[in-house]
Amino acid sequence: MTEPTGKTIMKNLLTGLGRHVRAELLAYADRGPVRQVHGDSPGGDAQFDVDEVAERAVLEYLRVHAHVPLAVYTEDGSLVELAPDPEYVLVVDPIDGTRPTSAGLEMGMVSIAAAPLTSSAPTLDDVTAAHLLEIKSGAWIHGDDDEGLSYGGFPHALPRLSRTTDPAKMFWSIEFNGHPMHLMTAAYGHLVDRSANTGGVFVFNSATFSISRIITGQLDAYVDIGNRVLRDHPGTEAVFLEAGRGSILHLFPYDIAAAVYLAKHSGVTITDAYGGDLGTTALLDLDPMNQKSCVAAATPQLHKELLGAIRWDIPGAAPTTSGGTR
Repeated sequence: MTEPTGKTIMKNLLTGLGRHVRAELLAYADRGPVRQVHGDSPGGDAQFDVDEVAERAVLEYLRVHAHVPLAVYTEDGSLVELAPDPEYVLVVDPIDGTRPTSAGLEMGMVSIAAAPLTSSAPTLDDVTAAHLLEIKSGAWIHGDDDEGLSYGGFPHALPRLSRTTDPAKMFWSIEFNGHPMHLMTAAYGHLVDRSANTGGVFVFNSATFSISRIITGQLDAYVDIGNRVLRDHPGTEAVFLEAGRGSILHLFPYDIAAAVYLAKHSGVTITDAYGGDLGTTALLDLDPMNQKSCVAAATPQLHKELLGAIRWDIPGAAPTTSGGTR
């Protein structure tokens, strides 16, 4: 009998972890909706009852099944070393899409990325394996450096990128959590108007679900520009803090670590809102200066069109004297 390789062991760990978290969440959902907020995550996002169930499930599973020395970094628990001198870190968002999950909708996902701990400050570029699991359906997408992309539960082969290049015809998702509505409307309201009838505009409250829908061909693009708006217009910080209940709530590393890896390996054009590579993002840092914006598109042309069409010189935003930072 052939012994499993290191990559197979890691794949089995990630897929098993996803299944366990999903099973615990489904069992909890059978009791009926609760939707209680029990506090805030270290990054400042509201934590619901389902978040506590999922966070607990992550640690329970890994303490029993991790046969490689691991550390785990989660949305709520921060960094936990499960063994001395861990060789890998798992960056886990146990539920990306807490609100749709709490509502029993389809957009909630378990997101897991694995990176070797060869340095004290690993980045997205260091990720070597990633796993996304839909909580409601059980469909999944997995990728690693050796075997590439695998998947299950979808009715067609992946990736299945669209060929859309025209913003007027795109099906796209936008982000509003912690983002002042009037600033987002000023930046891309005209694109919403342009595409709402001849394309489709969606708010899923899950970066992972949105990006994964580009891989499946259901969406053409995903846009989260909050962090660039703040960097370009520092005078807007007060309204971002108000929208985030005292915290800056942009894309944290755990939000996108798995999705960016899988998107890149699927041929999705994905960058920050400046068009820069997301790979230098530190995996274990929640500071606002390490939070990110994101523009992802099924085609390079659509990505270029989006970056050019969004109005970065936002009327009413306090002017910047530095020209913006990255």
